[in-house]
Amino acid sequence: MTRKLRDRNKPAYRLAHWPIWIFVFFIAPGPSTFDLFERGFDRRKLVWLGIVMLGTGLAALRGQLPGVEPRPYIIRFVEDKPNPLYRRICYTFAWSIVITFAVLNFAGVAVAVVTGTWRLKQIYQYAYFPVAAATWVLGAAGVLPRVKASTKGEGRERRYFYGAVWASSVAQPVLGILWKVLPHSRSADAVKLVVFSAILAFCGVLAKRGLLPRTRPILPGELAISD
Repeated sequence: MTRKLRDRNKPAYRLAHWPIWIFVFFIAPGPSTFDLFERGFDRRKLVWLGIVMLGTGLAALRGQLPGVEPRPYIIRFVEDKPNPLYRRICYTFAWSIVITFAVLNFAGVAVAVVTGTWRLKQIYQYAYFPVAAATWVLGAAGVLPRVKASTKGEGRERRYFYGAVWASSVAQPVLGILWKVLPHSRSADAVKLVVFSAILAFCGVLAKRGLLPRTRPILPGELAISD
C-alpha cells in the first residue's frame, strides 16, 4: 500500500519552522552574537531581533521560507525543478551559520591549546565575516548542497545539510558547557578540543549511515516530503 503524502502543510507545521529562520538570521552577525552570549541583550540586539522577526514573518506569510510554504515544494527528489531564490538564500545563510561558528570555535580552542590564551573574541571580530562571506559566495554560485539552481540532487544534498546541522547543534552546546565547567588550562582546553572534534566526527559518521533524522538518502523514484 502506497503511503499517502500530504499535499498541504498544516498551520502548526508551518509555524514551527518560522523560529528556525528567525534564529538563523538573528545570529548571522557573528560578532554581535558573541557579544550576546558574553553580555546579554541590549537595545541594538532587540532592534535587530525585531527586524528579523518582521522580515521573516512577512516572508512566512508569503510562503517564502523553507518549511513554511502552504504546500511542500519537493516531493519527488530526483525531479529537475528550479530551486526558488528564497530557498537558496535561506539555506546559504544556514550553511554560513553552521560552518562559520564551528570553524571559529574550533580555531579558538586550538589557539588556546597552543598558546595558553583564549582569543576567541578577537577571532570572531576579525575572522567571522571573511569566513561567512566565503560561504555566501559559494551559496550565490550554487555550489553548496540545497543551494543549487535545481532540486534534482535534493535526495543526497539534504543529508549533508542535516548531518552538518546535527553535528554543529550537538558539538557546540557541549563545548559551551565544557568551557563553563572545566578550568582554563592547556590540558583542560585540550580535552575541550578533543571532545568537540570527536562529536563532530561521530555525528558525521552517523549522518553518513543515515542514522540521524533526515539523513537517510532518498533513492531515485522514491517519494518523500522535503522542507
